[in-house]
Amino acid sequence: MSNPKRVTVLMGGISSERDVSLASGKGITAALRTLGHTVTELDAGADLAALVNDLTAQKPDVVFNALHGRLGEDGCIQGVLEWMGLPYTHSGVRASATAMDKAAARAVFLAAGLPVAEGKVIAIEELEAADPLPAPYVVKPVSEGSSVGVSIVRKGSNIRESIVQSWRYGPHALVEEFIPGREITVGVLGDRALTVTDITPTPGKGHDFYDYDAKYKAGGSSHTLPAQIDPAVAEQACAIAVAAHQALGCSGASRSDFRLDDTGSGPARVVLLEVNTQPGMTETSLLPEQAAYCGISYPELCGWLVEEALRR
Repeated sequence: MSNPKRVTVLMGGISSERDVSLASGKGITAALRTLGHTVTELDAGADLAALVNDLTAQKPDVVFNALHGRLGEDGCIQGVLEWMGLPYTHSGVRASATAMDKAAARAVFLAAGLPVAEGKVIAIEELEAADPLPAPYVVKPVSEGSSVGVSIVRKGSNIRESIVQSWRYGPHALVEEFIPGREITVGVLGDRALTVTDITPTPGKGHDFYDYDAKYKAGGSSHTLPAQIDPAVAEQACAIAVAAHQALGCSGASRSDFRLDDTGSGPARVVLLEVNTQPGMTETSLLPEQAAYCGISYPELCGWLVEEALRR
């Protein structure tokens, strides 16, 4: 390439999604090297002083943020990089922190007129005492990614107590109505929606929904792209994904996850669940899959993210 850069790939980290981040980082490193960049990998631990010292010694032109979850996706590492004056990929401090906080993101989506599920934030101990919503409903950590800690409480089930007893995601939970139907997702690059992927957990694998294992274990789910849905519904999902990206103030790439309720006789209902500001970046992850469908190779996607970071 005509203008190679020194790139540090931040990977690993301290969240529950560490293994996914390491896999993403390895793929990104290999891809950027094929484009001629000089790439250094850096496992971002909890010691921020050590991280700053490593970045100072490496003197990168740009940092590729391949972290997921806490530290990497919640505005923390973005704040460190801003303080150091280092360009970095993906979204900035405010967009990252807001998107990671599901309650805050809901407020932004509602203010922007985007469709979300009925729900509220509760103190987790309230769940043990009574159903906070009519069953079925979903219980989610306020600030975790990759469906970590998510449970569905169905009518007649007796799992509220066990959810509370095993809860390790802070004093509060987000509870939302359960939306029947399909799980779909839309990747966004800049101001462009890529396509719609229909995600189906593999039958017989014990996945009640698109949970962590369905996302990351071999054979846990199948992806159909473009999704075989009404073109008008697909267009609506793409428009909502771009609007959510913009409402949060995202940069670079994001991925919006939806429930599509097409189970009844009436019009299909598209419901926005969340926006991922640090989508998985293995070659078979959802965003790279969609980019490839649109004619953007994995190295081209990684290279675009670096170039976009340097333009900001």
